[in-house]
Amino acid sequence: MLRRYGDEYLEYETERHLEYRAISLLSLGEAGLRPGDARRADGTARRVLEVGCATGALLSSFSEAGWRAKGVEVGSAMAEYARERFGLEVETATIESASYERGSFDAVVATHLIEHLNDPRSFLSRARAALRPDGRLYLITPNADGLQARIMGPRWRSAIRDHLYLFSARTLRAMLEDEGFSVEYVGTWGGWPAGMRPARLKRPMDRLAKRLGLGDVMVVRAKPAAGPAPLEVP
Repeated sequence: MLRRYGDEYLEYETERHLEYRAISLLSLGEAGLRPGDARRADGTARRVLEVGCATGALLSSFSEAGWRAKGVEVGSAMAEYARERFGLEVETATIESASYERGSFDAVVATHLIEHLNDPRSFLSRARAALRPDGRLYLITPNADGLQARIMGPRWRSAIRDHLYLFSARTLRAMLEDEGFSVEYVGTWGGWPAGMRPARLKRPMDRLAKRLGLGDVMVVRAKPAAGPAPLEVP
């Protein structure tokens, strides 16, 4: 995984990172996470940790809105870009090797990350330990039980070598619960494959897939379950 997301991945990310940011902000907003909600009830700034923050485009939206923002990114060129382009605090590391204070974040965010990881459970355990008791984890990942996956089968756009694990809402919920989370929200979007005929079906099928929870991509919000986090973070 570390070799795959080396310096050459920066060019791929910067081609469309602002477009991806807009899509991510929309879906995270549906799940209840918005840059404008930067203050706790006591007036202090909220803290957000984005794991796999790439160029920092998404994280910058929270930083600029007043959040105390930290990023973790394994690609050294992408992490350097995030620091220089957006002035962010981004550590070149995995979540397992990163340094952060236990129980200090109001939100941990990972967009299109968990499907790429060698050990998704390790990531969830670390994310759980990083969150405040009232914090939330937000995940965006392909939906293996969505309409596109069912129609396209092995030709589904997310059935690629880079994706080591693919989840349905059911299997992701089960793993989250195993790792000490309680799932509060699952939403999906995207239905009819782009370019598939008849094209006139795309808009109504996209709406139907979203309503039925059969969209191509899902966003999940989960909170730490009661009790201590299962992992000590150095």
